[in-house]
Amino acid sequence: MIEFDLVHSDIENPTTFSREDIANFLYEHLDEYGDEKKHILSSIAYAYGDGEGQDGFILVAHEKDQIVGAVIINHTNMGGFIPEHILVYIAVHGDYRGEGLGKDLMEHIIDATEGDIALHVEPDNPAKYLYEKYGFTNKYLEMRLSK
Repeated sequence: MIEFDLVHSDIENPTTFSREDIANFLYEHLDEYGDEKKHILSSIAYAYGDGEGQDGFILVAHEKDQIVGAVIINHTNMGGFIPEHILVYIAVHGDYRGEGLGKDLMEHIIDATEGDIALHVEPDNPAKYLYEKYGFTNKYLEMRLSK
């Protein structure tokens, strides 16, 4: 049976999964849509409030001692002009894809947050259809200056 736990910090962690465990899971199961592990760890640190003004949480789906899904939410603390939350990472274990776990993760995240949620998704990512199903729209064209 899959369990879902919200993790707010190393101290407020109802699971036995460490930051490293969560980062390793995301690194492996984000596939070609992932980032370097150091960036995933930075997002976890932000969600756990390691720095001043940082906050958020992680949703971990697990079956016994195995992570099968995870989501990182970072709070922006900019409600009103920027969505209050950024869904930074969401991943489902490869063996559990197509069974509705992504849907379950999205429903838990939507229920656990107050205010707007933003996310970035690459145009060819099949998860885009899941996000659209939950009402996510492409309101803006993102532009970046990479230095």
